[in-house]
Amino acid sequence: MAATIVRSPKLSLSLPTPESTTSNLPSLNQSFFTPLPKRRRCISIYACTAGDQSNSAFGGEIKKGQAIELNKVNDENPYEFNAKDSPNPLPRPLTSADLSNMASEGSRLRVAYQGVRGAYSESAAEKAYPNCEAVPCEQFDTAFDAVERWLVDRAVLPIENSLGGSIHRNYDLLLRYRLHIVGEVKLAIRHCLLANNGVKIEDLKRVLSHPQALAQCENTLTKLGLVREAVDDTAGAAKYIAFSKLKDAGAVASLAASRIYGLNVLAQDIQDDSDNVTRFLMLAREPIIPRTDKPFKTSVVFSLDEGPGVLFKALAVFAMRSINLTKIESRPLQKQALRVLEDSVDGFPKYFPYLFYVDFEASMADQRAQNALGHLKEFATFLRVLGSYPSDSGIA
Repeated sequence: MAATIVRSPKLSLSLPTPESTTSNLPSLNQSFFTPLPKRRRCISIYACTAGDQSNSAFGGEIKKGQAIELNKVNDENPYEFNAKDSPNPLPRPLTSADLSNMASEGSRLRVAYQGVRGAYSESAAEKAYPNCEAVPCEQFDTAFDAVERWLVDRAVLPIENSLGGSIHRNYDLLLRYRLHIVGEVKLAIRHCLLANNGVKIEDLKRVLSHPQALAQCENTLTKLGLVREAVDDTAGAAKYIAFSKLKDAGAVASLAASRIYGLNVLAQDIQDDSDNVTRFLMLAREPIIPRTDKPFKTSVVFSLDEGPGVLFKALAVFAMRSINLTKIESRPLQKQALRVLEDSVDGFPKYFPYLFYVDFEASMADQRAQNALGHLKEFATFLRVLGSYPSDSGIA
């Protein structure tokens, strides 16, 4: 039986989404975004609108509106990075140190993604913004921070996978940072078993990859009797195998990673389920202007008081207006658990407060969406629109 070992190779790699309530809706002249700090004026940046799905919102005055925000978000969480330089000729991922002195250069759109070259996120970035300059970042936090500081123009980051579920870290970062969702892109994930030249499948004793990639190839790896070692990134695993010249280990990664790092493909499409798709969010400093002439999706986050039927009441504001929900995700409301210790038993809270992330099929330019959020605002303790953006119906 195959065993699983979780470890991170010790080297400097980046191993690592009733209409009577209308009068209560804030005016569409209300600001959708928070003004950026003045430090951005000291950094030169060039944006290219070619292939940019959100260029209608750039190059001119951003129209205000499309946001409903109640309480301020707690932005006191520090940005944490664990980054080390990697001395190799390949592009090095951004680290926290880079963020203090680096500026955007060139005329191509710079798009941040998490991982190293050959990562699935890099392919998603290139699908979202053709001909862009894809900028690798060590951590999800680094990518968010790079956009917020004007070091890159956009970020493309995973938010959910059809097999592995939600990327919880990115849900939390959507609330911590003040970026806007301006689009989405879906990418079919096709895993390959990679090894150095001359290495055969029977020579392998272990395999390295991201935990989700290993889980998605469970049946194949079990049949091969390989010990699984979890690292932070699929392409990072391929890079480690190649640079370490390992003869007894393989990596589960993309076909692109095999070409970049000169690895041999021992097997293709080793995932257990062929319907393996990851959804990525496209993030920017400023929102796009919602439209009604094409399919749009809107993402919001809100919190509610504790009580019977409160969540049902919140979801009913969409159902009564025939608005379809495509996603609902709950996350703990951090730093708020202590406030529910009253009437607790043995010092434990009676319940834990939660945030609810919801995606629904409607544009913020649609009156139904405006009325639904106006209704929700009446009893939600917190409400924020994360973005209203075109839906991606194609999978590449």
